[in-house]
Amino acid sequence: MARPSWEHAHYSFYSNRQCEYFPCHRTEDPDNFNCLFCYCPLYALGRRCGGNFRYTKKGIKDCTDCLFPHRRENYPEVVRRFGEIARRMCDFEQECAPEGDGQEKGPGSTSVARPHNPSESPSDSSSESRS
Repeated sequence: MARPSWEHAHYSFYSNRQCEYFPCHRTEDPDNFNCLFCYCPLYALGRRCGGNFRYTKKGIKDCTDCLFPHRRENYPEVVRRFGEIARRMCDFEQECAPEGDGQEKGPGSTSVARPHNPSESPSDSSSESRS
C-alpha cells in the first residue's frame, strides 16, 4: 500500500477550532489554518526563520502578523528546517559549555537528531537515530 503524500496525510494538518484563541493570527482562510505548529519551532532561528515578524522595543520577537507555520502548504518547509534548528542548538550548547565543567553528557549528546522526513516510514528514521 502506497503511503499518502504529506498533502493528504493527517499528521501534516491539525485545526483546533475549539481553542479559545482560534485563530491566533488574523487570517482570511480559517479553514486552512494549521494549528500543528501552535508554538512555532522556527522562532528559535531568530531573523533566519523566514516568517513575517518584527522585534519590539524590548527586543522580543513579535510574530503577530506571521502565518508561515500556519499555512497548510508550508508543512514540509517547517519540517525541513528542524535539522537547522538542531544544528544551531548543538553549536549554541558547545559555545556556552565551559571546558571541563565536570558535567556528564547525556545519551545522544554527541549526535544531532535527524528530523522526521515525511517520505520515510517511522522505522526508516528510528534505526539511524539510535545508532
